Amino acid sequence: MAEEMFRPPVNRAMRVLDRSFFQKKIPVSAARVVDNKTISKCRSELFRSKDALLLERYQIVRPDPTETDAKAGKKCILLRPQVDDKGNCADYPWSKTVAELEKSNMINIVPYEINLDYDYWDYQDIASAVLPQSEEHDEIPSGFTLVGHVAHLNLREQYMPYKNIIGEILVDKNPAVRTVINKIDDVGEESEYRTFKYEVLAGPDDMDVEIREADCTFKFNYAKVYWNSRLNTEHQRLVDAFEKGQAVCDVMAGIGPFAVPAGKKGVFVWANDLNPDSHESMLDAISRNKVQKFVKPFNEDGHVFIKEAARKLLKTEHEVQILAKQSRTEAKETKAPPKVLRTVKQPKVFSHYVMNLPATAIEFLPAFSGLYTEEDRKLLPAGFKLPMIHVYCFDTKSDDNVQEGISICKKISEQIGFEVTPQTPELSIFDVRDVAPKKRMFCASFRLPEEVAFRPRQSLPTR
Repeated sequence: MAEEMFRPPVNRAMRVLDRSFFQKKIPVSAARVVDNKTISKCRSELFRSKDALLLERYQIVRPDPTETDAKAGKKCILLRPQVDDKGNCADYPWSKTVAELEKSNMINIVPYEINLDYDYWDYQDIASAVLPQSEEHDEIPSGFTLVGHVAHLNLREQYMPYKNIIGEILVDKNPAVRTVINKIDDVGEESEYRTFKYEVLAGPDDMDVEIREADCTFKFNYAKVYWNSRLNTEHQRLVDAFEKGQAVCDVMAGIGPFAVPAGKKGVFVWANDLNPDSHESMLDAISRNKVQKFVKPFNEDGHVFIKEAARKLLKTEHEVQILAKQSRTEAKETKAPPKVLRTVKQPKVFSHYVMNLPATAIEFLPAFSGLYTEEDRKLLPAGFKLPMIHVYCFDTKSDDNVQEGISICKKISEQIGFEVTPQTPELSIFDVRDVAPKKRMFCASFRLPEEVAFRPRQSLPTR
């Protein structure tokens, strides 16, 4: 009952957000502190006895309710209502501490009126007072993905009549949010670039965002490229698997969430994406994060790029000088170029291929058939290892993922024309995240079999 007193007024017929509606005056009592020097002592004792009002986001030491006393600097401490959770008043009085402080002439009990308005209540409070309550509306939609200043919602059908009011409340109650959008189709349903249709629920239609991930800055238009903030831990997991000085081929690189942090780590990355807008944003990220020496961007078809990149890397000479760090003062005083600590040569072979296009990446695997020709074999360094392939995919979900592992291995085997099983050495199937009630995203990692890499290219046609 006491909690109910501090909830906002309810209006479930509201369809246009009326902020002025949310006003509430709540009569309570306050302990007027006779001598301001004892405020701390009085406050401590009233908290200890649980007589002080506990109200989130509200300062309980207030100016005295009488204007003349308030101007004189007098303070009061708000007391909890004498009401328990069942609405009983007489059974839940203040403790004897209040009477003792009053008898000691440290406090006087006076009436006080708390005024709460729209700015006080949070998103959950306001939304609960506006949205309908029923089995159909079982929970308030509060989850969203934040990409820069854009909050991305996936509203259920039953909340569509309230979409704009939900958007406005989200903007009001989240300082980082300026624009709220709702996705109106599945990612990739209309575009091979994994973009999606959306509608603006609140704020300007401004999709030019800037985000930070893995100590890197990315700027892009969220409407034109693919980005998923929920994959940040997966990006980091795979980048951690790359070693400095290795070469990585990122076939569906997007704007560079794998490539740019890897380049910052000192990994050579050939990063490709078919989407011209993604390519432009990746160029910006490479420059912005100063990884030009390690990350090389491409804008090609992934099926072709898999083979072309492997052959070109064999014949490419590239090295990076690692320089000693200099302060601005040192550089100005010495006027000498920084000392070269070591020179890192780009390898002739890729240690990893990344294929982050879960809806169709497995269909690109036939391109690895005949990755190297017999002529290429002569150029390969002695003792080299064939690359690890990290292919993302969707499958069903279960508690142990055993059947999913079998299913994924079967799909890989069909595409590369070579049997891969859950028992294959160096194979792992990592559970990335749930994407729907019966759908999960996985990353299958396996070393490219020699029988596939050196197979005559005519044996298994690529797309």
